[in-house]
Amino acid sequence: MAAQPSGGEKPFHIVSPVLESLPLSRAAGTKVYMKLENVQPMGSFKIRGIGHLCQEAAKKGCCRFVCSSGGSAGLAAAYAAKKLGLPVTVVVPSTTSPATVRKLEELGAEVEVSGQVWDEANRRALELAQTKGWVSIHPFDHPAVWQGHASLVQELKDSLETKPEAILLAVGGGGLLAGVVAGLHQVGWQDIPIIAAETWGAHSFHAALAAGRLVSLPDITSVAKCLGAKTVAARALECARECQVISQVVEDTEAVRAMEQFLDDERMLVQPACGAALALLYTGRLQRLQCEGRLRTPLASVVVVVCGGGSIQAAQLWALKSQLGLE
Repeated sequence: MAAQPSGGEKPFHIVSPVLESLPLSRAAGTKVYMKLENVQPMGSFKIRGIGHLCQEAAKKGCCRFVCSSGGSAGLAAAYAAKKLGLPVTVVVPSTTSPATVRKLEELGAEVEVSGQVWDEANRRALELAQTKGWVSIHPFDHPAVWQGHASLVQELKDSLETKPEAILLAVGGGGLLAGVVAGLHQVGWQDIPIIAAETWGAHSFHAALAAGRLVSLPDITSVAKCLGAKTVAARALECARECQVISQVVEDTEAVRAMEQFLDDERMLVQPACGAALALLYTGRLQRLQCEGRLRTPLASVVVVVCGGGSIQAAQLWALKSQLGLE
């Protein structure tokens, strides 16, 4: 079974909708279901795992959470801390939008800016976590986080009449991937291929797969800062050995175009990380993988995890378009 907080507490996440998308199905040439994690509290799947980890840590008597995040994980930690009546410090890199910082502060979080990328912010968070009674809430690399995210797959099994033939998701640090793989094992669906999307410049999982070991990118140059871990969790590489994980990397321009198209098609604004997964459908990557023999033909249905939109505003989409010359 997917993780539930021990002691009978209700989890902080909701059972998110599973909807068929006609526009995405037309683009992909197969039936596409959306798992709408963007409607979770704080706008992303992160509340599943982060909420679970916070509840477990609170039961053990911690007196303060500290989380490093460029957005969604910090929002989830701040939300969970507020629910639990505990203080939280969120360390963010300097690339974090003012709107996200404001949202964190409105939730009662103490926000500290450190470094230019998430990895640098995380180093500072780990320093702070040495304080007695403080607990580090890692945004993606913790078994309790993966257990919490696994609940997503149980919901898919409960919602869908037939098993999907592929699951599409974005990979940043690898927490969602690890959670989905855990969930697939729990429901007996471990034969479903996972198509893992990244953008060039934040492609630490793709680089690790190619090298056969963990590697660190020299810098995060993608606009998808929420995918911005220079090194993925070791568990992500293990997942690729346990299940069929197909790595796909898209251009920033493809991810941002997918964000805009999805806004038109489904009236939902999502972050560039989610745009990377959607771009696989809009740009014909699914059909290309079928032609290459890496996915079966035909595919009865696939699921795309619409992972989040809690750290994006319309003005940011227009700014991204301008930055990438997409005007």
